[in-house]
Amino acid sequence: MTADMMRAAWYEHNGAAAEVLRVGKQPVPEPGEGQLRVRIMCSGVNPSDVKSRAGGRPVRWDRIIPHSDGAGIVDKVGEGADHNRVGQRVWVWNAQYGRPYGTAAEYVVLPAEQVVYLPDSVAFEAGACLGIPALTAFRAVELADLGPDATVLIIGGASGVGYYAAQMARASGARVLTTVGSADKAAFLRGAGFEETILYKQEPVAERVMALTNGAGVHAIIDMDLSTTITLVDQSVLAHHGRYVCYGSNERGVVPLNYGAWLPRSLSLHFFLVYELTGIQRERAVNGVQALLQRELLQHHIGQSFELADIALAHQVVEEGGSQGNVIVKC
Repeated sequence: MTADMMRAAWYEHNGAAAEVLRVGKQPVPEPGEGQLRVRIMCSGVNPSDVKSRAGGRPVRWDRIIPHSDGAGIVDKVGEGADHNRVGQRVWVWNAQYGRPYGTAAEYVVLPAEQVVYLPDSVAFEAGACLGIPALTAFRAVELADLGPDATVLIIGGASGVGYYAAQMARASGARVLTTVGSADKAAFLRGAGFEETILYKQEPVAERVMALTNGAGVHAIIDMDLSTTITLVDQSVLAHHGRYVCYGSNERGVVPLNYGAWLPRSLSLHFFLVYELTGIQRERAVNGVQALLQRELLQHHIGQSFELADIALAHQVVEEGGSQGNVIVKC
């Protein structure tokens, strides 16, 4: 392999992972003005990455090197960038959002502000989980507006985002209830100190929440799927003046909202897309996650790891929900 070529994965058309993902050589990118080049050690595979490849975002370029999250070491800087950052351990965000070149490669080039210092105490595998899962969790907890006397229900507490959100909510002083899909996931959360879990496939979630809160309901819901969880609001799970924070939905079309159940209780609904945070929101989220990392207050839920050559398998595992924790590709 020549010095100006790197190993990378890419796809040229939307479709099934095994059919469209290729692994081979691509040119090593050179950093431009204000940019840093990162030697990627680990690339994070998020649900949004596999949905984009499958067709959620049609291919607009000749090829796409997927994945927005990753961690590695700065190895070169462009004109106007800080040369002192060469050799720094880092994590990145939005690497492949709105552009064709993500982290499923040996190198990626990004604007300096999208390349964030990674503390020595945090493994590269964990760093590859921060861009989408941790920043989503931070913004969700921020929008939930929790305080020491608040109770929050986190849907999918053992998921990548949910696990971070549970920890961040706990750090704010809130009481945390979570839903999980299996006894193994409930046991995982109990091991992390989250005792109040609800097995949503086996238990009526609304009834369990009301029992756990003595009929008061929760101050906030943090949710990954609007289309199924919105029915909990109709069952008074969300207390008066409660906040429903949602960052996804399995049903992408029209999702009915019961106006008569929301207005009398002064409830509020908050949507956000982590890719589209404003500059101020992004700065708060990045700084907030960094502070938690520095204080070693975040545990990381790493799932299966795959070599770059097996990236199609990694995508399939994420699509099938077959891994507990964040799926990683080693580059």
